[in-house]
Amino acid sequence: MVDWTDFERSTILDIFSKMDYDTVGPKSLARCLVVYPWTQRYFGNFGNLYNAAAIMGNPMVAAHGKVVLHGLDRALKNMDDIRGTYAELSVLHSEKLHVDPDNFRLLADCLTIVVAAQMGAAFTADVQAAFQKFLAVVVSSLGRQYH
Repeated sequence: MVDWTDFERSTILDIFSKMDYDTVGPKSLARCLVVYPWTQRYFGNFGNLYNAAAIMGNPMVAAHGKVVLHGLDRALKNMDDIRGTYAELSVLHSEKLHVDPDNFRLLADCLTIVVAAQMGAAFTADVQAAFQKFLAVVVSSLGRQYH
């Protein structure tokens, strides 16, 4: 169990309440696939991923980016049991999809960059710390099955 301060809870909820999921999700996943090209191996059925322009314009990447981002809603609603909330998803990614758990961290880093760019000066050090703590708990929970 994670101890959340009132500031962390309110900050995380505030970030997601203002987030444009249709923009942030696709940009975050596309950034991950471009910056870390080895992550593309899990998306072989997504068609053309041959260069940055193809990835950024790929509708399947955009759609999955939205799915991933909306998947974080589950953690928002269950901040006191994120590990339990993602137990089945961890098993799926580990045993069926065989996703390298480090990819969750890479995607979380890309999400942080996209959110920081959108928030600008409002993404202070304290806001960043709260956001990254939340994502670290999600990443740890998704990787739980691997340990």
